[in-house]
Amino acid sequence: MHLDVVIPTHNRALMLRRTLDSLLAALPDDDLSVRVTVVDNNSTDDTHSTVQSYAPAFGGKLAYLFESRQGRSFALNAGITSTSGDLIGMIDDDEQIDPNWYRTIRSQFARADIDFIGGPYVPNWGADPPNWLPLNCLGAIGVVDGGSQVRTYDASYPGILMGGNAVISRTMLQRVGLYNTSLGRTGRRLLSGEDDEMYYRLLGGGGRGLYVPNLIIYHYIPPERLKRSYFRRWCFWRGVSEGLIDRTGRPPVACLGGIPRYLYGDALRGLFGVTVGRIKNLREPAEVFAKELEIWNAVGVFYGRHFYSAANQSVSEKRQNSSMRGDSGFSNQKSMTTSD
Repeated sequence: MHLDVVIPTHNRALMLRRTLDSLLAALPDDDLSVRVTVVDNNSTDDTHSTVQSYAPAFGGKLAYLFESRQGRSFALNAGITSTSGDLIGMIDDDEQIDPNWYRTIRSQFARADIDFIGGPYVPNWGADPPNWLPLNCLGAIGVVDGGSQVRTYDASYPGILMGGNAVISRTMLQRVGLYNTSLGRTGRRLLSGEDDEMYYRLLGGGGRGLYVPNLIIYHYIPPERLKRSYFRRWCFWRGVSEGLIDRTGRPPVACLGGIPRYLYGDALRGLFGVTVGRIKNLREPAEVFAKELEIWNAVGVFYGRHFYSAANQSVSEKRQNSSMRGDSGFSNQKSMTTSD
């Protein structure tokens, strides 16, 4: 069994070192061959030299790939198409894997009926969490906790497969295609729908996935993300992402005026909650702020569904998806190993 770990990165050379250190420190599995590919998405810091400096420690199992098209989805797709392993693991450059990450992957994919797995994101706080932080909005800062039991990804699971701690079989990706590059985060746009859209395609393509509590990553939460302004922006753009997905294939839900009916209820409850909270001067700032964020999300969905113009899918992306679904191999990418 061969695992390719893909790490998209942009100007985070220092944190990338911690990520690579954790990969080196993780307990190996004799029945799992691992190769790591760092995809440099237009970094201007010393990302390239950082990867080169780690080459001896990885013993030829570390590759550097440059992807000039800006966006996490472009970087992930470049890493996927430049590798050939049975399994593709994806982590981010601000994460560290648990020592048992590799062994958990091997034990789960030893089962023939598994196509993808995900796991918890344990926060590594860069500052003390504020008292207004809503526990039901932790996804905004990359905290995931699906519980202590193995669960099937299906309609009863309260979440999705997040792409910062995911392992998907190459066979499954060949069936459903690559990440949608019109939904990923670029620059200051906090679009975040590429994971949602991929999750829907995995399930729609007949994939069987599991949330595995032992597949743990530790995610650094910088102080600048612990601000109300960040949460407002994130929830608005999260809503925009949902609106865009509604255009292209979200599982059908009841709509009114082209907007899912449940969002009207969310927005009204949010407005009512914020108003009542301020009138009564509630001492539950997290509860009041959570109500406000429901409004930002609903406004974002409306904007994304009716007004936001997403970039058309590029010719190169269409070719990549065609290549992934075909039997002839993968599209070529410009890459080099760290020994070059």
